[in-house]
Amino acid sequence: MDVILFGATGMVGQGVLRECLLDPRVNRVLTIGRSASGERHPKLREIAQADLADLSSLNVDGYDACFFCLGVSSAGMDEASYRKVTYDLTLAVAKQLAARNPNMTFIYVSGAGTGGSSMWARAKGDTENDLLKLPFKAAYMFRPALIQPMHGTRSRTTSYRIFYVLTRPFLPLLRRFPKFMTTTEQIGRAMINATANGAPKKVLESDDINRL
Repeated sequence: MDVILFGATGMVGQGVLRECLLDPRVNRVLTIGRSASGERHPKLREIAQADLADLSSLNVDGYDACFFCLGVSSAGMDEASYRKVTYDLTLAVAKQLAARNPNMTFIYVSGAGTGGSSMWARAKGDTENDLLKLPFKAAYMFRPALIQPMHGTRSRTTSYRIFYVLTRPFLPLLRRFPKFMTTTEQIGRAMINATANGAPKKVLESDDINRL
């Protein structure tokens, strides 16, 4: 399969990229972001551009999947600014890909609690709902709860990095509770499996991701 990956420099995206490069089912990976991941691999091609919403000049035809791992923390952001990144950018990308790749599988990483009453949950809920209306071959919404970074992946958000340093000794114990925790490795593998074989539901929580 050929995969487009958004957010390859973030914690989840780093893990997903690693699994794509390791998995023999993945033939090509195209990353699109404001900066390159810095990885070097025969499968990998990277595009860095300021306007991520404009795919008009890019060759994105013929890809089997888009793994959309791009996102920002809502901390310190007003609703309009957060929605511009979370909803507007995601839908702009997805609509272009759906028009050019109707046989594509689109996978979006939101989070546990999406669809709730908080500002970020409303924005991500609206994003999920409208992604599921687009004419993709398949679309899946991943809602991980706590995520353990694996194999050297790390968050770009300072508060998250501090959290993971403080909780590192306890994270392996929490993995006994798949309803509340997954890993960057499991998310990447689940995305590849969902593209290759489908998934049992459109919206997948942490335990669904781990089973997949």
